[in-house]
Amino acid sequence: MSIIVPPPSETLHWSNSDVEVHRVVVGSYDNNVFIVRCRATGDAVLIDAANEHEMLLQLASSLGVRRVLETHGHWDHIGAVTEMREAGYEVAVTAADAPMLHEVGYDVLIDDAEVIEFGQLRLHAIHNPGHTPGSISFHLAGTPLLFTGDTLFPGGPGATAYEGGDFNTIIDSIDRLLFAFPDDTIVLPGHGTDTTIGVERPHLPEWVARGW
Repeated sequence: MSIIVPPPSETLHWSNSDVEVHRVVVGSYDNNVFIVRCRATGDAVLIDAANEHEMLLQLASSLGVRRVLETHGHWDHIGAVTEMREAGYEVAVTAADAPMLHEVGYDVLIDDAEVIEFGQLRLHAIHNPGHTPGSISFHLAGTPLLFTGDTLFPGGPGATAYEGGDFNTIIDSIDRLLFAFPDDTIVLPGHGTDTTIGVERPHLPEWVARGW
């Protein structure tokens, strides 16, 4: 069966004069996969090699991906890691979540507050524990874009019932580290649609009261 890969014109999700962000939704859990590309150099990174590796490999090749960044280690976010690594792409994850990739492997560790440079772009890593111990978000410098993985969604935090999750920790992580961004910051989550910090911040007391 042939793999249908959408053209870049259909995957383009956000752009300005410096940046292209491409998005595809893959797998049975409708995971968002983002490719962030420097327009000046063509260099790119892929955030969360979740599933449907054939499509991701073709997109990675056509869009200039140099490495893969994992927001956390849950199985639905790492389903294409093996094939990406076999194709020569370096896969990075935090040390706290690295054990969750023991079956698929990884290549390098992402440190809290690390600045990841590709082309003329810089992604700032933000350690956001709570969904998993090593969950991480990425802010693209010079833009309003914040890639939050499964830490922050429209309507609340990510689930904390899984092993390694903790509700109080994720609430503190969101409040201190993500809600410090301006209201117009665009949140690009690991599943579902975009939102903004300004839309979500006022609802924090409701999330605390409901306990999830």
